[in-house]
Amino acid sequence: MSSVAIVGAGPGPGAAVARRFGREGFRVGLVARDRERLDALAGALAAEGITARGCTADVRRPEELAAALGELAEALGTIEVLQYSPVPHRDFMRPVLDTGHRDLVGPIEFSVYGPVAAVQRVLPGMRRLGRGTILFVNGGTAAVPHPERAGTSVAFAAESAYGHLLHERLAAEGIHVAQLVIPGAITRGHARKDPDALAETLWSLHRDRHGFRHYADDLDS
Repeated sequence: MSSVAIVGAGPGPGAAVARRFGREGFRVGLVARDRERLDALAGALAAEGITARGCTADVRRPEELAAALGELAEALGTIEVLQYSPVPHRDFMRPVLDTGHRDLVGPIEFSVYGPVAAVQRVLPGMRRLGRGTILFVNGGTAAVPHPERAGTSVAFAAESAYGHLLHERLAAEGIHVAQLVIPGAITRGHARKDPDALAETLWSLHRDRHGFRHYADDLDS
């Protein structure tokens, strides 16, 4: 049975992606810090006939994140699709001249240590399957650095580089790695940035398996 793990699951795009993959027969693993919200989302998915399970973890604690993904794999089966899409903290978005070296610790933990820990945990299972998809979801500063959002600009650049390296190295093994950049705010009712529209785009990246970087909308949106 195939499963998808969504790191950073919440009521917006995370829930929409869970439903989109669930409709295709995937079991759904949910990772976030808030147990109450996880239980509510898993319950809502179950009511729709989707097998779902939530595990709490802080992505800034790599061992905790890896343990949560291991628990989900044991409960739901090998994780075939990993989506890494937690929402950055507001204090990561300080002006560059007000950003000291210690201010970059959190963003790097969030956008580098977390993804590396997650990938390292699920990759052996994907290799055993002979297939898999790893999806990184980032804001616009992953593509265009912003001087007022130094933390995410620096950390997303590092996450993008890591993802691109994985894309190059793992393609020959049947494992597709892609990044979706979402410029601006996620907006309900928007043709391209509504949660359901984003979920459809992410499903397409898993299904079509071409290229690394993709954009949900124009960068100036």
